[in-house]
Amino acid sequence: MRTLGTWARWLFTLCLPVLFITTSIAGAVNSRWLYSYGFAKYQVSQTTGLPPSELKKTATGLISYFNSDEEHISLTIVKDGKSMVLFNQREVAHLKDVKDLIRLDYRVALGTLVYVLAYAGVSLLWRRKRYWRSLARGAVWGSGITLGLMLVLALGTLFNFDQLFLQFHLFSFSNELWQLDPAKDYLIMLFPQGFWYDATLFIAISAAGMTLIIGGVSERYWLSRRESPPSPTDQQ
Repeated sequence: MRTLGTWARWLFTLCLPVLFITTSIAGAVNSRWLYSYGFAKYQVSQTTGLPPSELKKTATGLISYFNSDEEHISLTIVKDGKSMVLFNQREVAHLKDVKDLIRLDYRVALGTLVYVLAYAGVSLLWRRKRYWRSLARGAVWGSGITLGLMLVLALGTLFNFDQLFLQFHLFSFSNELWQLDPAKDYLIMLFPQGFWYDATLFIAISAAGMTLIIGGVSERYWLSRRESPPSPTDQQ
């Protein structure tokens, strides 16, 4: 029984970094602010010839597509007073691959969230407060692992993002649809490599922020309980 509890606690600890990271990725995917920030910073309106209102429409359309059951995106915008389909067939196919990754991220986030909440719920409802300390200890360790991973990601982004970006695509996609032409493909004009640099830092900072909150509260409780003498309830 004790061995099972140990495995359950370590699984909880390892689920926390996965939960923080996948949740941060989901937040970036659905952040209209991040899209607008990137469009403005990289002067996407000038690059694409699309007015800000159409860029806003594009961001909304992409977010809606990623959260829908549609297999392929069909986004129509207005440029120079004429309606046009924004993405060509190669871009549409690549966005389908991207959507598959996003949906996988959602499923992993949901699965880890369910386990984390279930484990935390059982620990908090259990009468023996030593299980509360165990929960706090697991949260501290999970937060520490997350911070370590985010530090590595941030350093990789700052010092060798090009290689990191390339390896991510080689690992994530089984085809070369992601190799687009910045002179004619709107997808890469909308989201230049600089945008993904910023998005990666956004994810790292978001995950680190959640980690500091959860880890800080957990560490404070854990240390306070270690310093106080055990009560009769704790010893049961």
